Amino acid sequence: MKLHLQFVFSLSCFFVQVAVCGVLTVVANAPQMNILVLYADDWRHDTLGAAGNPVVQTPVLDQLASQGMRFTENCVTTSICGISRATLFTGQWMSRHGNEAFGSFKTPWSETYPGLLSENGYYVGHVGKWHNGKFPAEHFDFGRSYAGKHWTQMPDGSKVHVTKRNEKDALEFLRTRPSEKPFCLTVAFFATHAEDDNPLQFLPQPQSMDLYKDVTVPVPPNATAGSFHRLPEFIANKKNEGRNRWHWRFDTPEKFQTMMKNYYRLATEVDSTCGLILEELKNQGVSDNTLVIFTTDNGYYHAEHGLADKWYPHQESIRVPLIVRDPRMPKINRGKTNNQFTLSVDLAPTILSAAGIPAPKSMQGRDISPLYVDADPADTKSPWRNEFFYEHPTIRNISFIPSSQALVRKDWKYIYWPDFDREQLFDLISDPQEEHDLVAAPEHAELLAEMRARFAELRAKAR
Repeated sequence: MKLHLQFVFSLSCFFVQVAVCGVLTVVANAPQMNILVLYADDWRHDTLGAAGNPVVQTPVLDQLASQGMRFTENCVTTSICGISRATLFTGQWMSRHGNEAFGSFKTPWSETYPGLLSENGYYVGHVGKWHNGKFPAEHFDFGRSYAGKHWTQMPDGSKVHVTKRNEKDALEFLRTRPSEKPFCLTVAFFATHAEDDNPLQFLPQPQSMDLYKDVTVPVPPNATAGSFHRLPEFIANKKNEGRNRWHWRFDTPEKFQTMMKNYYRLATEVDSTCGLILEELKNQGVSDNTLVIFTTDNGYYHAEHGLADKWYPHQESIRVPLIVRDPRMPKINRGKTNNQFTLSVDLAPTILSAAGIPAPKSMQGRDISPLYVDADPADTKSPWRNEFFYEHPTIRNISFIPSSQALVRKDWKYIYWPDFDREQLFDLISDPQEEHDLVAAPEHAELLAEMRARFAELRAKAR
């Protein structure tokens, strides 16, 4: 006899229905699902012990992955703080939401996931980094915005580490929220983002300084001058900001070790704070009715290609962690990994689906819950995506950060640099580090033409 689970949501509660021989029976009900989004900054896909990183310690997030599902091919559609955050809230590509780096998105608030949850009875909070213009405190029941410094000045004159402030605010939200309402809390960490105007760049808390002190962080194999000079000449120059920041952080072996250890210390501090927030859910008895999502706004170069930071369409820049723990997830799926292409645009519709709220037509992402709610994650009811469009605007000028776009597949990647009308083509199977540009190879001319045409189609659909 085959059992089918069907989830039916209402404003105040959801009912789990079981179909046995075609007859639906309500077997359980619970309050409407709560939502917790743990959103870190500048973490790439492998800044996790669970992802095989041999150095960084992330025991809380590793345990979360063992209780949920980790998506190994999760990517952002734009790799920069503000735009990616706008995509998180709106479920839209940059081309549609309109935030081109340092402004704010143009999408109506009523079409964002916080706005829709609020309209449907949720108690909604946001703490930490906003990065989309003026923080709209009036739209949140509990809203506190801050970022930019690792040590922040409090109203009483004291200084507190930004991750500790994230922790205090998140716990205050959970402890003061009205118990009769479902809640949604987005904890937007500033760590591990560098403090750009500080020569130390990464400033962890004093108690973390013993971490990693006796460890040698492996240097990536393509963190070389040769890799840098294989980049297009408009990136491989002294004016490019990725190279400029490489000098800040990685231009000597000693500096590389110092910077990476402090970066990993910041990551472990975020992991610890996530643990305290998750423990509070458990203490309040709501863990089993809370959707928990951990992800980040963009990836990060750890000196690969002779670069630092993000922006460009290389794998180090666009792949980010995604862990989902959902009460609806069958036990058989817990602790598994999933290698389907999931994207930053997918989170907003996934969150709304969990709350039983239809996603507005303006959202371009897909609800990913069928990938983990179904008994067999590989057996989805409709084909999942096998490619996606990536985009990034020009920042300041074409020498500083040029614009980039790409068609990304698991086996091939087509990159287009609009400011220079330059194309690149990479075989990700034989060349996962994207070192050898095959755009001029005659044997790939047919593939190039096909990818060029498909790229144009997806670029048009992103608007």
